[in-house]
Amino acid sequence: MATVADPLLGAGFLLAAAISLGASWLLVAALERVGARLGLSEALLGMLAALAADAPEITAAVTALLRHDQRVGAGVIIGSNAFNLAALIGLSGVVAGSVALHRRVIELAGVVALWIAAVTLTVVLGGCSPLAGLLLVLALFVPYLVVLGMRHERLGRLPLPDSWAAWLLAAVSEEESELEVAVHPPRGRGRDAGFALVAVCVVVGASVAMERTASELGTRHAVPSILIGALVLAAVTSLPNAVAGVYLAARGRGAAALSTSLNSNAINVLAGLLIPTSLLGIAAPSAPTTLIAAGNVGMTVLVLLTCYANHGLRRGAGIAILAAYGAFVATLVAIA
Repeated sequence: MATVADPLLGAGFLLAAAISLGASWLLVAALERVGARLGLSEALLGMLAALAADAPEITAAVTALLRHDQRVGAGVIIGSNAFNLAALIGLSGVVAGSVALHRRVIELAGVVALWIAAVTLTVVLGGCSPLAGLLLVLALFVPYLVVLGMRHERLGRLPLPDSWAAWLLAAVSEEESELEVAVHPPRGRGRDAGFALVAVCVVVGASVAMERTASELGTRHAVPSILIGALVLAAVTSLPNAVAGVYLAARGRGAAALSTSLNSNAINVLAGLLIPTSLLGIAAPSAPTTLIAAGNVGMTVLVLLTCYANHGLRRGAGIAILAAYGAFVATLVAIA
């Protein structure tokens, strides 16, 4: 039954969400300028931007985990990843109509994305501990970051067969050619680092308030916590990434949209799920959390297969991805 407190909680949630998302957008810009000053490659600048844009969902998830609300915590991160794929790739395909993608870019980013999604499902099912999952993810993600940060001449000198080194150099070059236009900030100044620190504090504070008000509203109205995390908080905290993805795809930067989505998902899992649960523990497997993790794997496979088969984003494939997310949401609501 609604009470006088409900409108106040709702207003508090909307205000906290607006502040958190606005501050994360400013944080992205500040960190990109800092990264440009440090001479980071376009690919690493994109990764840094993804980390900043993920700050709201990571903070909301960690806040829930610290309160021992495992379903909200896991739901925010894994649900956010599924939403990212639908909004950044599916919606981008519908809006743009047709965006070309290099297959090597799909293969390089796709291997990492599939590995992380599969490890996440294994951890949620109890097949391995969060710490083991973290180590498995880092075993592939760290070399991926190293490759993205290498100069082209150093890539060519890696101790790999010539054909492998040539393929890797071509994949990184193709991705950076897309990101150079999409992510090309000016060199930062010393004050940008301080501005970024202030923005982080604002994002953290607002995201904690957002998670608390959403959870309180869910409790008052008997809404399962898994739905609050996986649908409400996941969608709201992912809006900056969704807007950026559609913006990039509409301007033909398909590889940038794909990289933003997959890199954001990787950072979400690492910082928002595996690292905190390695320290705090993870709840026993349940039907809703298993569905979310399995749905994330299925969405990842669908996105990569459709992009690879079509050499990019197509409107029909985008509609199929959005329909798959709709089915995921309907199923989660039904079993929760």
